[in-house]
Amino acid sequence: MYTLSIQRSFVARHYLIGGDWGPENNLHSHFYRLEATLEGFELDQHGYLVDIVHVEALLDDLVARYRDQTLNDLPEFQGLNPSIEHFCRIVAQRLSDGLRSPNICAVQVRIWENAIASASYRLERPCE
Repeated sequence: MYTLSIQRSFVARHYLIGGDWGPENNLHSHFYRLEATLEGFELDQHGYLVDIVHVEALLDDLVARYRDQTLNDLPEFQGLNPSIEHFCRIVAQRLSDGLRSPNICAVQVRIWENAIASASYRLERPCE
């Protein structure tokens, strides 16, 4: 299985809901680091798993959507606690939807909210 990973960093805000999370219940920001990893069994005719320029553009668009935003205010987080777990799933699904590479079998997104805490979500896709 081949893998390709790309990272991006950005700042966004959120506040946690649904429990007594102390200071996390108040609006605050995180310096997020996002890593997207794509997996597949086959390379294309050029020896690439995927067109990295296309993936970088998809990630840049996704990061632009979340940069300097309050996650709670975005429609994709409506009714959800804006945890990094939910954030990973949302980004993985959006990234997968934008991929045009039929050989990609899985998309994994890992997001760090600080230097020691991260979560990830792995989305399997049908692949050739």
